[in-house]
Amino acid sequence: MTHTGVKPFVCETCNKAFSRKKILKTHLLTHTGVKPFVCETCSKAFSRKKILAIHLMTHTGVKPFVCKTCNKAFSRKKILKTHLLTHTGEKPFYCETYSKAFSRKKILAIHLMTHTGVKPFVCETCSKAFPRKKILAIHLMTHTGVKPFVCETCNKAFSRKKILKTHLFTHTGEKPFYCETYSKAFSRKKILAIHLMTHTGVKPFVCETCSKAFSRKKILAIHLMTHTGVKPFVCETCNKAFSRKKILKTHLLTHTGEKPFYCETYSEAFSRKKILAIHLMTHTGVKPFVCETCNKAFSRKKILKTHLLTHTGVKPFVCETCSKAFSRKKILAIHLMTHTGVKPFVCETCNKAFSRKKILKTHLLTHTGEKPFYCETYSEAFSRKKILKTHLLTHTGEKPFYCETCSKAFSRKKILAIYLMTHTGVKPFVCETCNKAFSRKKILKTHLLTHTGEKPFYCETYSEAFSRKKILAIHLMTHTGVKPFVCETCNKAFSRKKILKTHLLTHTGEKPFYCETYSEAFSRKKILKTHLLTHTGEKPFYCETYSEAHSLERKF
Repeated sequence: MTHTGVKPFVCETCNKAFSRKKILKTHLLTHTGVKPFVCETCSKAFSRKKILAIHLMTHTGVKPFVCKTCNKAFSRKKILKTHLLTHTGEKPFYCETYSKAFSRKKILAIHLMTHTGVKPFVCETCSKAFPRKKILAIHLMTHTGVKPFVCETCNKAFSRKKILKTHLFTHTGEKPFYCETYSKAFSRKKILAIHLMTHTGVKPFVCETCSKAFSRKKILAIHLMTHTGVKPFVCETCNKAFSRKKILKTHLLTHTGEKPFYCETYSEAFSRKKILAIHLMTHTGVKPFVCETCNKAFSRKKILKTHLLTHTGVKPFVCETCSKAFSRKKILAIHLMTHTGVKPFVCETCNKAFSRKKILKTHLLTHTGEKPFYCETYSEAFSRKKILKTHLLTHTGEKPFYCETCSKAFSRKKILAIYLMTHTGVKPFVCETCNKAFSRKKILKTHLLTHTGEKPFYCETYSEAFSRKKILAIHLMTHTGVKPFVCETCNKAFSRKKILKTHLLTHTGEKPFYCETYSEAFSRKKILKTHLLTHTGEKPFYCETYSEAHSLERKF
């Protein structure tokens, strides 16, 4: 009958036909659920004697079918035959729709279900459906919590033997799956397959809502939650919800304070493996992600993507209150606090509150006096890495931020932004006492001291007080005699860079400050302001002894 294809024995329940009566009888048990063959060791029941015999080998460990190529042994001849295809590379079972080939008929059958969407095996607890009975059985363990496969090294338990085998690589360090292009090794075949997509750029899973494509179905499923807003993983401590279990696990470390990932070089601990990996790049200096526009390199792909927005000018995150746009979602979130006034991070020493944890950490250094960032050239220490980087530009003279109006260059983007206000005339910070306006909040705060008379910066040597920290620093140089700014023309030294710049005008003869009334030029802005008083007749400086007014402030 195998030659003629005749199958005279038909099942009355499902109309399936068989060539032998014996096979039909065995098939009928699938409808009745009868399993007459029971394993005496574990009480597991089977519908066929042959299947029981194969099952018994799992207890005895007998594997009589051996592969002659690699000596791997199997309990069934059928499994050996399938295994042999891994050596020959043969894939005889073919999907005509996607032109995809498979080594086993069963795998092809499962694949075909992806076309039809058929998932006949349904979980009675949560109604989730699956294309295979085996996958359903594994899923049921998520409800029962059963994890029968235990790692002998660390006692960690798993629901599947396959996951345990993959886990064992974390102890042995073995990575058997290899990318020949980048000489990179992986512990799992699936991870290698995902990695290979980075070469081809293939992203077969597309979001129907926003057309964004992904290389993995799992990542698409997570992305879909951004549209639905579903966050099924909730923290029991603070009720914060997350879209992924992995993110919840990382979040829980913020409550326990646990930092299991350790840098042996600096004895620094991290809560996430990814953050440790990024930190380690600071030792090696590796920055594999390069901007094609300006050749600037970055240690993380995410930072590169953010940087690219500086070239395009795209700012997709907009504040609904003031319509201000930002290139990053995180920066928008910080900005929103300026409207709400929320400052959740409080200093336990002085009760000062901050909108960001990072700013609080920097503030704490003002109490400890710690300055961990060091300039080796001038043996000068700084409390913040950003300030050190700005300071280092004074060595190189680099000024990468450029004013398009007057071509003036600056070492910091922030200083450029402040300077641009000199062209626009914008002064958003206004003194409520005298209505004087300023371009910077910091300058306004300093100005307010002129009304209160407060001078919080104190010289202990001369018992002299100052309204600004900078003025105190300049004053202290009169004690030490330090004058670090030297004129290259006449070798005259000055305590301040600003005074040196003014002095240089005596060599060049340049007088950039101009009186339009008398067409007279001056080398300093202060001298011009004094000169202008001769036009107005204003004499703002008053002598109380002789009741006499003067246009100049003089010390007699």
